[in-house]
Amino acid sequence: MVSEEKYMREAVRQAKKAAALNEVPIGCVIVHEGKIIGRGYNRRMTDHSVLAHAEIIAIRKACKKIGDWRLEDCTIYITLEPCPMCAGAIVQARIPKAVIACMNPKAGCAGSVMDLLHEDGFNHQVETEVGLMGEECSNMLKDFFRSLRKKDKKST
Repeated sequence: MVSEEKYMREAVRQAKKAAALNEVPIGCVIVHEGKIIGRGYNRRMTDHSVLAHAEIIAIRKACKKIGDWRLEDCTIYITLEPCPMCAGAIVQARIPKAVIACMNPKAGCAGSVMDLLHEDGFNHQVETEVGLMGEECSNMLKDFFRSLRKKDKKST
């Protein structure tokens, strides 16, 4: 549990990088054999790309690092339950385990809205662990959106 918390703390650090860019604070790390091989944070607005999600960025970096599209011996740590695109990428990359800090009742695809990570129709399912540093990550997101709403009220 201590090492899992260490990796989730790094995912939180990544999420804070997104927040510093006024992006939704979502962060992700991918671990292989005890080493972080991919890091990512949300950059959709910054990169003007719907693909610039934390998980996609981290998966790309991890695949490049190990020289394979299959991340079969890895664990992904994510501050927020993945969206459909990211859940699909996790399944496609054959990542066996996802540690998710908090759930996303509006767009989550690890059990909230859908459950793509455990879909029997796919040739790969992902073991999930939910709640590690969940309160901290949930509060970070709530604070971000609260701040955004305050800015919107001031500009109207």
